[in-house]
Amino acid sequence: MWDAPYYKGSGKLEGMAALITGADSGIGRAVAVLFAREGADVAIAYLEEDEDAQVTKAAVEKEGRRAILLPGDVANPAYADEAVRKTIEAFGKIDILVNNAAFQEHAKDITDIAFDHFDRTLKTNLYGYFNMAKAAAPHIKAGGSIVNCGSVTGLHGSKELLDYSMTKGGIHAFTRSLAGSLIKRGIRVNCVAPGPVWTPLNPADKPDKIPEFGAQTPMGRPAQPEELAPAFVFLASPQTASYITGEILPVIGGY
Repeated sequence: MWDAPYYKGSGKLEGMAALITGADSGIGRAVAVLFAREGADVAIAYLEEDEDAQVTKAAVEKEGRRAILLPGDVANPAYADEAVRKTIEAFGKIDILVNNAAFQEHAKDITDIAFDHFDRTLKTNLYGYFNMAKAAAPHIKAGGSIVNCGSVTGLHGSKELLDYSMTKGGIHAFTRSLAGSLIKRGIRVNCVAPGPVWTPLNPADKPDKIPEFGAQTPMGRPAQPEELAPAFVFLASPQTASYITGEILPVIGGY
């Protein structure tokens, strides 16, 4: 569930331009829709899922905002530079970067994690965030922001997601460090740390676990993507989060 029919926009991002990675599905798509509903044009960055990305583009345009598609791999710094350049060409600026693209694959033991698996996790989740932030930051003006997507696994760990948890903890530290680095330029950097969420990423490699996915949360269920997206709006908007930077906001279904 990503279209959030209950959510009413109020111009929190009016006239802004956002670049969202991993925006073809899941949390990224839900964020793209709410950003558009709040008045932002959206650049949709994604790896290769063209059909899914077209759905996101149509949803943004249905909200009356402009959208462009940017297929490519965030692990490649050349792609990051190109994505930012094309966003600025299309919208005249970039105000918000949402780092959301991620890779995860469960493993029962550290010895089951092959180098290629480990390498891909780090290249997407850490290199990708760094590449996109490095490319975008010089072009974001005061009042703009970067919102990273962390994870509850970066707070509590996960025995079956060792490498993924490591990258998410790194993203939390990156968020706080980059916030300090950019604060004098008036750019805020924050992070949403979701708990279990119904996205293609989570159950993809564990279909047998789908019936119990998220059951361990106090709420007894995983979140829907549309339940995460308002947190990204909150942190991105200068109307609601002008005095918030370097923050990790858990949205995990209770303690």
